[in-house]
Amino acid sequence: MNTVYSEKEILGDALATAKFSTDNYNTFSNECAHENVRAAMMQILNDEHDIQNEVFHMMSAKGFYPTPAAEEKKITEARQKYQAGCK
Repeated sequence: MNTVYSEKEILGDALATAKFSTDNYNTFSNECAHENVRAAMMQILNDEHDIQNEVFHMMSAKGFYPTPAAEEKKITEARQKYQAGCK
């Protein structure tokens, strides 16, 4: 029996996989005892973020991942909240 997946399903799976991978590589890089291994993990983590970003933009462009624009008031509130937390 052949299952045919839609483009939306394939891209959704790719995005979920990229998110899962970045979580794992982030943990791996934080737990490296050797700097050369950590540097390699950080490069892989960066590559995975690039892949995730590319898939996200593909999905967004095709209307598979709608992201409504934030209201300016909400942006200002979030900025103030996080700036206050960093001080």
